Amino acid sequence: MELTDYCTEITERKSELKESDDNLGLRIMCPEYSGDYIDVKTFPLPKKEGSFILCWNLKKEGTLYAAIKPYQPSFCYRCEYAPGEKTQYHTHDYIELAYIVKGEFKQRIMGNDILFQKGELCLIDKNCPHQDFLGGQDSIIIFLGLANEIFDQVMVENIGEEKLLDFLRTALLKQKDIRQFLHFKPKDMEDNKLNEMFLAVFKELEHHDAATKYICKGYIIRILHHLSTSYEFRLSNEQRKKMNWLIYEEIKRYIEENYESITIKELISKFHYNEDYYNRLLKEKLGMTYLEYVQELRLSNALKLLKSTDMTVEMVANRVGYQNKGYFYKIFLDKYNTTPAKLRKQR
Repeated sequence: MELTDYCTEITERKSELKESDDNLGLRIMCPEYSGDYIDVKTFPLPKKEGSFILCWNLKKEGTLYAAIKPYQPSFCYRCEYAPGEKTQYHTHDYIELAYIVKGEFKQRIMGNDILFQKGELCLIDKNCPHQDFLGGQDSIIIFLGLANEIFDQVMVENIGEEKLLDFLRTALLKQKDIRQFLHFKPKDMEDNKLNEMFLAVFKELEHHDAATKYICKGYIIRILHHLSTSYEFRLSNEQRKKMNWLIYEEIKRYIEENYESITIKELISKFHYNEDYYNRLLKEKLGMTYLEYVQELRLSNALKLLKSTDMTVEMVANRVGYQNKGYFYKIFLDKYNTTPAKLRKQR
């Protein structure tokens, strides 16, 4: 079965049809009700599931058919809309990848109206406000929701394109003010590989058992890798600089909060960069490698403890991350031209 036929079939099942304005309907398509308010749409499943799909099947005469997978009990939803109507401005607490399977799709993203054609995609970050236009022509749009929990080192290592990696790494940061999205256009208009991949994800999510989240993760890696190699997209220099600065600040903050026990493997696991990246980043921003910066933090905090507490030298060394007292003495002497014991006596 083709993706278009499958989307039509699962959204128009008469036996599962719901027609109401309950909370489920408002989650699927909430009409605009205020120009000043931004809704926040939450992940509709436990986030450990990793992903879900919402499918819109829009009819130009003014009918929306829709379905979410996985969802229990299974359903399809129908509602009427006025052509040209917009959804309420909203953001998500997850990353959204929208794929135009059929027709076209118009969105207003951060105040800019963007028309997406068949085969194009839009990747929208968690805090990026946008709204959707309804009507125009018969269209099918797939919205793939991705929770932070789905991303790990294995996934990002298989994506390939640095611009896409920068986007995802920034999207996963806890503290950021950047609002970002990517518009993907296929290099080859005859490329139908994404249709096959999305169809596989859709069927797996509809099947939904204990293995689904792991199987879907593999499919999503393939989708993101294909986007990074077979689609055109770009980041502005200004956006990229801001993203790099946010990443640097988050990494630096994490090191400062965990300097006593931090390891390079821990950084790689959390931020998904290779070891050389951290050395280059910190050298560029601080003039120190990763190890030099960690040592600087440990020694400066050891100095404070020696001056302000009655902890023994060995206790101070252990507190800041050094289990070898002799090594601590050596690097302390190199840094401050005195031993910890002599410094203690000078208080």
